[in-house]
Amino acid sequence: MHKFTQVLTSFLNKFLAGRLVLSYYLLQKNFLSKSGWTKSILLRQPTNQSRQPIPWFTYSFIYFFEQRIKPSFKIFEFGSGNSTIWLSSFGCSISSVEHDENWFRFLKPRFAKIPNIKSSLKVLEDGSYAHSILEDNRTFDIVIIDGRDRIQCCRNSLLALKSNGVIIWDNSERKEYSEGYEFLEKNGFKRLDFRGLGPINSKAWCTSVFYRKDNCLEI
Repeated sequence: MHKFTQVLTSFLNKFLAGRLVLSYYLLQKNFLSKSGWTKSILLRQPTNQSRQPIPWFTYSFIYFFEQRIKPSFKIFEFGSGNSTIWLSSFGCSISSVEHDENWFRFLKPRFAKIPNIKSSLKVLEDGSYAHSILEDNRTFDIVIIDGRDRIQCCRNSLLALKSNGVIIWDNSERKEYSEGYEFLEKNGFKRLDFRGLGPINSKAWCTSVFYRKDNCLEI
């Protein structure tokens, strides 16, 4: 079988169409399938090859983050979903807020089975969504900005972020959030971008980490 594969590969390489077919086959075999991208397309949700939940972030960031995450982390999420479940699997304490009532109701039974997840539903229009991070005088190691009203969420996050805390901002290639990026940079944050492919999407985007000199991810 190995010799047959070599012969077939050699044959396909002689033709442009064959090279394209071979390239796609190798991409599917060595990356798309192993990363879970193919499964995520079929299921329409971010999962790995084993259908386990993963965040809807770029793969490069997921790899970077999972090497540094610690069970002691207290994390706040603006926007929730498979990422919430994935983060909880590391033993972290997760607080998430949602504005979409239907999505919140859909997730609630799943979250109820996981003791280290606390989720809430807040209204966007009166500012309670962006303000929710300031409730109960809590402080967090990590804040994830991946929902609505992102610039105000960013501003409020600094009031609840530990001195060594970091902010993770998804879709950070979008220019409409420039005010938020500039706000963080003016407050002493550096930016580390992770561009590339991620679950479900067929085009690349960017997930960024905003951090200061001494930070919990040891960047």
